[in-house]
Amino acid sequence: AWASYMTNSPTLIVMIGLPARGKTYMSKKLTRYLNWIGVPTKVFNLGVYRREAVKSYKSYDFFRHDNKEAMEIRKRCALVALEDVKSYLLEECGQIAVRSSALKIVLHQFRAAWSVFFVESVCDDPEVIAANILEVKVSSPDYPERHRENVMDDFLKRIECYKVTYQPLDPDANDKDLSFIKVINVGQRFLVNRVQDYIQSKIVYYLMNIHVQPRTIYLCRHGESEHNLLGRIGGDSGLSARGKQFSQALRKFIEEQEIVDLKVWTSQLKRTIQTAESLGVLYEQWKILNEIDAGVCEEMTYAEIEAKYPDEFAMRDQEKFLYRYPGGESYQDLVQRLEPVIMELERQGNVLVISHQAVMRCLLAYFLDKSADELPYLRCPLHTILKLTPVAYGCKVETITLNVEAVNTHRDKPSLNSHGPPGRQSPVRMRRNSFTPRASADTVKRPRHHSLGSKPLHLPGPLPALR
Repeated sequence: AWASYMTNSPTLIVMIGLPARGKTYMSKKLTRYLNWIGVPTKVFNLGVYRREAVKSYKSYDFFRHDNKEAMEIRKRCALVALEDVKSYLLEECGQIAVRSSALKIVLHQFRAAWSVFFVESVCDDPEVIAANILEVKVSSPDYPERHRENVMDDFLKRIECYKVTYQPLDPDANDKDLSFIKVINVGQRFLVNRVQDYIQSKIVYYLMNIHVQPRTIYLCRHGESEHNLLGRIGGDSGLSARGKQFSQALRKFIEEQEIVDLKVWTSQLKRTIQTAESLGVLYEQWKILNEIDAGVCEEMTYAEIEAKYPDEFAMRDQEKFLYRYPGGESYQDLVQRLEPVIMELERQGNVLVISHQAVMRCLLAYFLDKSADELPYLRCPLHTILKLTPVAYGCKVETITLNVEAVNTHRDKPSLNSHGPPGRQSPVRMRRNSFTPRASADTVKRPRHHSLGSKPLHLPGPLPALR
């Protein structure tokens, strides 16, 4: 994807901080965002490696700095995790790896070879720490079927064990040459040091926009339009009679919810504006929420497109996410266009977004962590509301149907040979203004590209065995 060319070398994001400071929360959100914009990213959690090595967790004693046997196990887990990071970035062509860190090991092994960026989460608010423990750690695999009081006590003692050896990043002394962001008290303040490339600036910008306050995001499409009834894509038609009925039903639903400080966003197309007008509230029009631009195919039916542009029709079915309409957009283009909307949604409280099928798919794919292959086929029916509630490590989705009939505009993913005789696979066609589609579903590994005048990176050798 386009975003995988943002950097010349892979990036290792290292999460630092005491337990229950939101490192896992930030790493999962950041990974979801980077994957959504097209940068292949994966999380490597040391806790998972530790649980694999030690099947049963007994108590906080495992994390005591004077428990030599446990310290040896934890060091070995860190080395195994780093080997997996190397494999992901070198062999699987990942662009970014996110992991918790044994800081010295990372600095010695990888800083000379890759771009290393540190994210430190600092929190001294006891209420935030306690809430994080109760919300997330109680359900941790470390604590099967335990009472909340016992979990809280054990985990607080575990934190005290970590405090003995934990050293915060210090930009005024030993760490002034490192690239990092320090997130203080869940985003109340930030300290940014030596951001050195585009992807690091993207990471900083994203982390400075997210928050953990409770909120709800409502996604829905406009009411059924006249073009929907005719099976035509794009255009700027108004609502049908049933579309107007839906807009009234939407108003009733919103009033019943009694949502505090709800913001309403629409596109600048007539059908979303007419839907919002019925709500009787202020709303904001966003041009970047307009439907995907179908170029020369605007206001045509799919049957007309197949008859007039058979090659274009077949190419879109081959790889829908990358296909760009002649003179129009691809889903990949749409994701780039919608990035400011995602940033603003992360900053806001309760929001209702009234948009379009392709736009809603892109937004939904971000919140549900869907791949580029899945994104163009997500079901976003007319006259249906998706209620998204961000939770600790993901997003809870509730589907609300307002019982107003509408046409079905969804097209399922076609089979590979749907455009040819039975048993014969469609030929691979060259793509206009985008990437060439792959001949198979296998991942194509591409060589690393280096900047003009720069030498290829010399990667470190095998990690040393522990003595």
